[in-house]
Amino acid sequence: MRDTDPAADYEIDPRLLEVLVCPLTRGPLTYDRVNHELISHQARKAYPVRAGVPIMLGDEARDLGADE
Repeated sequence: MRDTDPAADYEIDPRLLEVLVCPLTRGPLTYDRVNHELISHQARKAYPVRAGVPIMLGDEARDLGADE
């Protein structure tokens, strides 16, 4: 059975993940494949990834919850 989420068809290039940093802290990011987000634990932000493109804008990021 195929996943119906169109975002599931896209992956981020691992080389891109090596050079991307949080725009707020300049710290490292981790990729959450399930939620299609780049996570900055230092800034407590999650940046969306849409169609394989990281959206690195503070206005687009969501705040991480206390349990994340």
